[in-house]
Amino acid sequence: MTTQDLIPEIPSLHDDALAAALRHRIDRKTKPVGSLGRLETLMLRLGLILGSDTPKLIDPQLLVFAADHGIAAHGVSAYPSDVTWQMVENFLSGGAAVSVLARQHGLTLSVVDAGVNHSFEPRPGLLIAKIAMGSRDMLEGPAMSVEECATAVAAGKTLLQKRPGNVLLLGEMGIGNTSSASLLLARLGGFQLAECVGRGTGLDDAQLQRKLSVLMRALERHPRANEPLSALAALGGLEVAMMVGAVLQAALERRVIVVDGFITGAAVMVAAKLQPAVLERCVFAHRSNEQGHRLMLEMLQVEPLLDLGLRLGEGSGAALAWPLLESASRILAEMASFDSSGVSDKV
Repeated sequence: MTTQDLIPEIPSLHDDALAAALRHRIDRKTKPVGSLGRLETLMLRLGLILGSDTPKLIDPQLLVFAADHGIAAHGVSAYPSDVTWQMVENFLSGGAAVSVLARQHGLTLSVVDAGVNHSFEPRPGLLIAKIAMGSRDMLEGPAMSVEECATAVAAGKTLLQKRPGNVLLLGEMGIGNTSSASLLLARLGGFQLAECVGRGTGLDDAQLQRKLSVLMRALERHPRANEPLSALAALGGLEVAMMVGAVLQAALERRVIVVDGFITGAAVMVAAKLQPAVLERCVFAHRSNEQGHRLMLEMLQVEPLLDLGLRLGEGSGAALAWPLLESASRILAEMASFDSSGVSDKV
């Protein structure tokens, strides 16, 4: 597979005529102009992504990509690696936070085994796309080979092609994956690593310093991994690589991409480094309490919908933001205008 096959060209959504039609439709609703604030910005974005002045959100798919990380052996997380597969079981049994939110909001939740160090029994809601039993220890070599990384990206594209609907909500699970996100942000964003590394699953001060020391060694171990795909292979995780593929495919298909937090944001950042117009298809759900995520959002020049101090992951922030997308699309489609309602316009 060539790089061109792996990384499709994502065209810009720039459309002056559609943007003008959307603004006119929004402004003529029975309300003062601009009175719905950032919800109006969201309406405009949904309309441009879906190519309509009455966009409909159809069959939203919440995909939680899961994988293990070799770097976790160095104590970069407060939890053992077994929590990855245990949480996958928790998702599938309906007991996780994102499971509750998916039920509440009628979202189709699927868990993708991108590289969990565990063998699962096939069952509804589980998509087994395992590339390996986790990534390797990046202190000893690349987390993934170039071939494994490309295979994971391609698998993410294929998975998305098989899913219905026009909305992708991103989620993830993987002990150690805030380490990969921090390293990718530092390398591709040009930041000091200490600015990008946070407490993850709840590290204390001593554990945080240990994590920073380990990740500094990992970054120094791969000085030539400077391009998006080489950095992803050396420093990323299998679930991050598979999300990159899903994001690229969703962008190509003009699906709305609802980005959860720090790790899903890292996947979108890599995809946007490859194809900048990816960001035009994205709605960022929330600002995480992980310090690197705030830096990432500033770098991408995006404003998330929510700021609740979340740092759970799983796609929980994306699920919490979902009702705002529904409200935006419904108001655009169903709210009366001054012309249709007989309500007097302002003088």
